[in-house]
Amino acid sequence: MKSITLLLNTTESVKTFVNVVSRYDFDMDLRCGRYVVDAKSILGIFSLDLNRPVVLEVHAEECDDLINAISKYICN
Repeated sequence: MKSITLLLNTTESVKTFVNVVSRYDFDMDLRCGRYVVDAKSILGIFSLDLNRPVVLEVHAEECDDLINAISKYICN
């Protein structure tokens, strides 16, 4: 499992993010505090507090393509 911190603070960024992650077969979750939602669920993402960074948990070993595809949302 790999964890990546993201900032999805606009409606457009959430919509684009969901379109990208939906192309991958492996499971992914978004965590914000104690809340965890399916990263492929646009409604689930909008239920989170998007004013602060969220953590993407990717349940796969090889996810370099995914990381490159969502690189503009990654926080350092």
